[in-house]
Amino acid sequence: MESGQLSRAEALACTGCRHACHVMLFSDTKSQLFGQIPIRHIILMQMRFDGLLGFPGGFVNPSKESLEEGLSRELLEEIGVAVPILEENHVNSCYAPPSPSSSSSSSRLILHFYMKKMEEEQILDIERAAASTAVDHGHEVLGMVRVPLYQTKNGGGLSLFLSHSFIGNARLQLVDCLLRFGLIPAKHLHKALIQAETMHKYINLRYKSEYKTHQQ
Repeated sequence: MESGQLSRAEALACTGCRHACHVMLFSDTKSQLFGQIPIRHIILMQMRFDGLLGFPGGFVNPSKESLEEGLSRELLEEIGVAVPILEENHVNSCYAPPSPSSSSSSSRLILHFYMKKMEEEQILDIERAAASTAVDHGHEVLGMVRVPLYQTKNGGGLSLFLSHSFIGNARLQLVDCLLRFGLIPAKHLHKALIQAETMHKYINLRYKSEYKTHQQ
């Protein structure tokens, strides 16, 4: 196993550990942006209450429910649909990176990530339900967002999306799934990541410059 990576069985055997499950829901699509740019896939993420991007899901107690049952329960609360999640949808499990605010005595958190392919109409139903019937909408979840897998001439699209702030491992999970399941050519993703890093540095420098100006 890679550093920090666990098998599903190893993760469940961890005594005293907390568990959180999240899933990437996606579908293929033939739709195009402005009738010219292929969208290829609809990948759902969400804007969280803290302003960070992440995947739907949450904490699960394996002593009371299976990981997959707990994840389905969390999906009902966050997106308004109890999407059935199976063990075969499991992608990986790993220890969460340590938080600066957590104490050494805090129990370790294990993150379980899933990926489920659906029909496009099912994804559209989820988007509608997330804004109309999900109990967490407007509270823990501020809205569903789609991941743009294309690049526009002015630098918009995937590179700009990846320059935003993500919760925990969400950005890494997204990139890993895009590569692992061939949802985007590796060279295009590599280019988007480089451009995203450049944009992120530019935004930080501009913020610092404007902050200094207001302090004068």
